[in-house]
Amino acid sequence: MVAIGLRKSTPAEIIEKLNKEISAIHTDTQIRARLGDLGGAMFARSSADFEKFLVDDTAKWAKAVKFSAAKPE
Repeated sequence: MVAIGLRKSTPAEIIEKLNKEISAIHTDTQIRARLGDLGGAMFARSSADFEKFLVDDTAKWAKAVKFSAAKPE
């Protein structure tokens, strides 16, 4: 996963700055409303929580793809 690879090579200060800026976006009512209009949802996570989510979600979907025997076209 690209984000996981970036996490390993990106300085912690940069990760935390990005997390702070992205978290600030979550408080913008216009952005929240527009995203809701598009059927999306926002939820804030720490960078460590997001990394865990990516690892877990990647594993979940890898298992589903392997089970389905889907092949790239």
